[in-house]
Amino acid sequence: MTATWTAMVARAYDHPRPAVRFGGATWSGHELLDRAAGAADWLDALGCAPGRPVPALVATSAEALALVIGGAGSGHPLAPLGVRMAPPEIAAVVKALGAPLVVAQAGFAELGLTVAELTGCGVAILPELAELPASGRELAAAPDDIAAVLHTSGTTGVPKAVPMPQWRLAARARVNGALCELDPSSFYGGSSPFHHIAGLGNLAVALAAGATVTGLPRFTTEGWALLRDMGATHTSMVPAMLEMLLAAGQAHQPRLRVLQYGGAPVRPETLRRTYGAMPGVRMLNMFGQTEGSPLSVLTPDDHREAVAGRPELLLSVGRAAPGVELRIGADAGPDGVGEVLGRADHLFRVDDEGWLHSGDLGRIAADGYLYLSGRRNDMIIRGGENVHPLEVETVLAAHPAVADAAVVGRPDDRLGQTVVAFVVPADPAAPPDPDALRTYARDRLSGFKVPARWCFVADLPRNANGKIVRSRLREP
Repeated sequence: MTATWTAMVARAYDHPRPAVRFGGATWSGHELLDRAAGAADWLDALGCAPGRPVPALVATSAEALALVIGGAGSGHPLAPLGVRMAPPEIAAVVKALGAPLVVAQAGFAELGLTVAELTGCGVAILPELAELPASGRELAAAPDDIAAVLHTSGTTGVPKAVPMPQWRLAARARVNGALCELDPSSFYGGSSPFHHIAGLGNLAVALAAGATVTGLPRFTTEGWALLRDMGATHTSMVPAMLEMLLAAGQAHQPRLRVLQYGGAPVRPETLRRTYGAMPGVRMLNMFGQTEGSPLSVLTPDDHREAVAGRPELLLSVGRAAPGVELRIGADAGPDGVGEVLGRADHLFRVDDEGWLHSGDLGRIAADGYLYLSGRRNDMIIRGGENVHPLEVETVLAAHPAVADAAVVGRPDDRLGQTVVAFVVPADPAAPPDPDALRTYARDRLSGFKVPARWCFVADLPRNANGKIVRSRLREP
């Protein structure tokens, strides 16, 4: 079994067939590896210390993929940064890495210079890799070498670095590749930000499988049409994107085999409409995080079963992924809710006993399905009772008049905290009646979990990774 991610990629693209397609340009497997070798030589010439992460301002592109492959195979692990973050936010991450320089694609040169000024480090602009001289260099790495570094979303502070050792990334590529049925005949099209686990994390899996790869700078209906025209067979998104496509009548994608999603549950009606637009598609919900993914999986068979009569399965994130030992921590309450812990080779940040402490709260039902309740730091304590925001949000988001929802706790003299809901109406001109929503929630939740106040908003504040920033939710 291949011990490193670099070896998997080198073996997968030792051929003259198309490997990456961006815009009007196509690189063969040999060209991708040649340009990755050129990127490795260029990183060497910058004087980067072996093993030290190289912060990079890059977007999804053939050049960015070659730079990651070259960095992983030369001891210069790339650490892609969010190019939509504010310069001071990027500077804080660069300082935490202790990096002497920042690499930037030409399109982000100005941003790179600003970050360099804020941090006092240097900046290097990525050249046209196709114009670098061919070195014939063979990329290689040891199992414990770091292949790349991703960062958490930073919803509770400065994003934290998550190094991805070669052997663990190789294990993740095998697990995810099998679940997504990726192979050299596949064509993966991504649309998540490159610095995100759903961006580079999924692209790394597709590369290890030898799939043809493309990507979009951001998700749009026009970009989806482009993936359709190119013949993409695999992609990933969040349910809100899927609903946008269905509303626009653009969801049909005849060649799509696997649609992976995450970040939120999919509504039963949305799933039925998706199967109508893409009859043969296999739906897959993977639960995980930057520190390790997947922990659990809602399989294609689970989705078909949900449509056939078990819609409650869609409120779960499935059962333990292959090779994962899943359990709830010792902090579990009488309702069985506690911190979700996982142990497996493909998880990146683990304790001395190999357990990843997810920070997510949830319970495991008798049939093995995992139901999430929210993040530990988001918990609301109302009159001594614990209210998990995600549980309430999942119920509200299933209401046909609700497009999106977020729940927070607010100080209350009598109860300590009270529950407040922020709702994005499906029809802004006709928001749902609060009493109707309250009745709907009470039919599905314990009374103490039902929001006491309702705020209707045009959208919810999210960070660059699409996660709700609860601290920015303000009542009128």
